[in-house]
Amino acid sequence: MSEFIKIYEDKPSEAAIKKVVEVLKNGGLVIYPTDTVYGLGCDITNSRALEKLAKIKGIKLEKANFSFVCSSLSNLSDYVKQIDTSTFKILKRALPGPYTFILPGNNDLPKEFRKKKTVGIRVPANNIALQIVEMLGNPIVSTSIHDEDEVIEYSTDPELIFEKWNNKVDLVIDGGYGDNVASTIIDLTGHEPEVIREGKGSLDVI
Repeated sequence: MSEFIKIYEDKPSEAAIKKVVEVLKNGGLVIYPTDTVYGLGCDITNSRALEKLAKIKGIKLEKANFSFVCSSLSNLSDYVKQIDTSTFKILKRALPGPYTFILPGNNDLPKEFRKKKTVGIRVPANNIALQIVEMLGNPIVSTSIHDEDEVIEYSTDPELIFEKWNNKVDLVIDGGYGDNVASTIIDLTGHEPEVIREGKGSLDVI
């Protein structure tokens, strides 16, 4: 049975954020709001939690395309090879915002992702998500929660999300209604930016 806690985006309670961070540090899985759809995430440094996340998605961990949710661009050099000025300018323009950027991974990636040549980086414009990552001190590995309903691809109501996920995760945050449009995914590893999926973010940033 998971916990269900209400956190207000305009003024997240420090005690509530602390509770979420403790769950993550103990290897728990958390469903949290972003600036797009609700995300399911865990602590990037916890191997057991990463395995659980992959299992829930029904994929092998080394094949999983999870994104790394960071609190700012200052985490980038931990996991991403040095990027050129034009790439950095795009990131600076777009983030925080509803984008996932695919960037070249470096040799310091957690061992579970060492074989990956690229990583997806997110800095969502959502106070709750950003404060969790900031207090945690490292990124959250994250994936969107899909709905089995063929009409609605993503669940937006936190109470319904809780009903559905309550036995699979450790904590669900009610941060208000989520969006049902996912992030725009842009690959910045080639000569030119390549749009992999057009979602909520405008393409003007590139």
